[in-house]
Amino acid sequence: MSTPAHSPQLLGDDSDAQAAERVFDSAAELFGVLATPLRLRILNAICTHEKSVGDIMESVESTQPNVSQHLKVLYQAGIVAKRRVGNQIHYRVQSEKAVQLCRTVCTQIAIELDDPDSVSQSERLARRT
Repeated sequence: MSTPAHSPQLLGDDSDAQAAERVFDSAAELFGVLATPLRLRILNAICTHEKSVGDIMESVESTQPNVSQHLKVLYQAGIVAKRRVGNQIHYRVQSEKAVQLCRTVCTQIAIELDDPDSVSQSERLARRT
């Protein structure tokens, strides 16, 4: 059975290994951007509609410098887009796939935390506490 092009294997010829490394590097970069709880809360705040920085600050209960710093990282990664409206900047989701990934992982972890016995140890994403 052959492996689809979107599912790289590290075992194989050099070109397969190089392609796999590029995929893993890109995935690690994305996970690094998403690995901050405040960035996840920001994405949650804007996942359904665009918001101003002030509205985002209120939603995530953080300061303007902190929110702006995290929005900059999300913007540079291509996960959010921004537009100026008068003297305000409004942000919206640019990468729906990144939001879907966050939603899937956070939903699974919420299930595990709510009912730890519903998920076998081998299938868990969250650490057992």
